Amino acid sequence: DYDMRSESAERFHLVKRVEVLEFDPASYVCSRLFAKAPDGTQIPMSVVHHKKADIKQSNPCFLYGYGSYGICIDPGFNRTLLPYLDRGVVYCIAHIRGGGEMGRWWYEEQGKYLMKRNTFSDFIACADHLVDSGMTTPSRLAIEGRSAGGLLMGNVLNMRPDLFQIAVAGVPFVDLMTTMCDPSIPLTTGEWEEWGNPNEWKYHDYMLSYSPLDNVRPQPYPNVLITAGLHDPRVAYWEPTKWATKLRLNNTSEQTQILLKMDLEVGHFSASDRYRYLKEKAFEQAIVLDKIGLATASKL
Repeated sequence: DYDMRSESAERFHLVKRVEVLEFDPASYVCSRLFAKAPDGTQIPMSVVHHKKADIKQSNPCFLYGYGSYGICIDPGFNRTLLPYLDRGVVYCIAHIRGGGEMGRWWYEEQGKYLMKRNTFSDFIACADHLVDSGMTTPSRLAIEGRSAGGLLMGNVLNMRPDLFQIAVAGVPFVDLMTTMCDPSIPLTTGEWEEWGNPNEWKYHDYMLSYSPLDNVRPQPYPNVLITAGLHDPRVAYWEPTKWATKLRLNNTSEQTQILLKMDLEVGHFSASDRYRYLKEKAFEQAIVLDKIGLATASKL
């Protein structure tokens, strides 16, 4: 609770705390970093890590991004991240343009329609900053995005496949042109307010330039884990399926894997059952930890 009448520093009063087993808040450190985008814009990042992890040295790192619809990805407590943090992973959220973290301008003028590519270059700038600062290396950097964040994953993989070790793309919206050109799909016409209508010439070529599926080309891709649901009404199951197939056909690296996990019982928001959801998160984390060299790592 917050006491607006108080002028002292102790304005916050604890009302209720959810107890988490084997969790000590004092063991973790939060901070804010800024990365410089190609156009000079400062992109904020929220960072959390275990206090025993020395961020002045190279660490395994996990970078998350979304950047669409003006949605703010605010930093907050998430117990499913503890297996990463307790094994020395530095977790970062990139507050890229297309989200709403820096106000409506961040979204309306800088992150949609004909400015959408800012979202992808911002995320790459954040990853570059983590590498250039010595906090991590490409071989230890994992990234994740879901839904429209899957569009982000598809683009940064096409643009800078050398920068990442593994990407987790959940229910990824990657067949942009096919979906947005078909108004018979229930959600298509409403989505024109976000991306533009490709049936209009001023949007068509620009959207085609960042449609992930249409820009996959022969090159060495990093490891990719794609998760999807057969009954997804927002991102149809054929989008991640087509993407996985095209990535496999074009990946020139023999050291990386393109994995597709299709759940035949769920939709866009994964399992609603708590224990099944935790089982799915454990599967994703096991893949990520294996690829960044922490498969057998013990807790700090």
